[in-house]
Amino acid sequence: MFKFTGKVLSLTAVALMATSAISSAQSMDELVAAAKAEGQLTTIALPHSWCGYGDVIAGFKAKYPEITINELNPDAGSGDEIEAIKANKDNKGPQAPDVIDVGLSFGPSAKADGLIQPYKVSTWDTIPDSAKDADGYWYGDYYGVLAFGVNKAVVQNAPQDWADLLKPEYANSVALAGDPRTSNNAVMSVYASGLAAGGTGGQDAAAKGLQFFKQLNDAGNFVPVDGEAAAVAQGTTPIVMNWDYNLLAMRDKMAGNPEIEIVVPKGAVVAGVYVQAISAYAPHPNAAKLWMEYLYSDEGQLGWLKGYCHPIRFNDLAKKGVIPKEMLDKLPAAENYEKAIFPTLEEQNAAKKEISTNWDAIVGAVVK
Repeated sequence: MFKFTGKVLSLTAVALMATSAISSAQSMDELVAAAKAEGQLTTIALPHSWCGYGDVIAGFKAKYPEITINELNPDAGSGDEIEAIKANKDNKGPQAPDVIDVGLSFGPSAKADGLIQPYKVSTWDTIPDSAKDADGYWYGDYYGVLAFGVNKAVVQNAPQDWADLLKPEYANSVALAGDPRTSNNAVMSVYASGLAAGGTGGQDAAAKGLQFFKQLNDAGNFVPVDGEAAAVAQGTTPIVMNWDYNLLAMRDKMAGNPEIEIVVPKGAVVAGVYVQAISAYAPHPNAAKLWMEYLYSDEGQLGWLKGYCHPIRFNDLAKKGVIPKEMLDKLPAAENYEKAIFPTLEEQNAAKKEISTNWDAIVGAVVK
């Protein structure tokens, strides 16, 4: 699985009833008391090195020391999380997860299968509508945006937008992070280039993205190899498209040898989002709701940002001016993030079908 000042503490019962899908009205104080009485929260698939989760979990523990966090299988994937709910429907023991953090496609399917329950956090209205279930069954938690990672030792003038990649100065320089016939990362990069070229979304943006990559390949700028960190560092593929959190982590790991510049393109800024949900069979439902309140508070959201995963409430946090300057200084231009587009699951599926089916015929470059 690839899977931070103000915690809201003064909600009234009326306000929480208006924004939450709790079956019976609860104030925050009542929710905290109920969660403490349960005394435990069971999570799954939350590696401490991913998205700042180590600090996020520590923050929750410090705020609510009466609640023990039982962490299951930190390295599991989204599919494993869903199977864990299914396997423990009748089990209230330590192997039954209360909450899940999964890829976008797993939210709607888990809802359809009756595996998750609705809950709307107090900050619900600041989560983009396109990144949450209207009934509160699942909701985006953090996202990455597609960006350019540029080896400054090889490329002096970093491209600032998708169209720039076609310039002659970037000959034999541009790579994808994966094979667009099979890699979601690569598929969404092609999709984003199509949106920047005037695509309207879904199949149309995918088709325009294929034409863009045909131009890129015909111009001799596209390098058909997987743009991994080693290839970027060695200059084999000095420009790579990837999720920003991967690129930012790569930049930090290289520590200036070579210097890596991260550019969020000015045109289409496409986001890939993960979602949170509460198991329909959660043994500790109040602790699960309190966990969600913490994750979607300013404190919890900034925790993810510290780990380079953009919190879903980023625009709201930026508007309120609560993001520490030292965090913003480590990121590409914040104004570009404010343009982030969250493709729907339907749009993503249409793009995947169009790109995986027609890449060979239109672009004709086999990524190895």
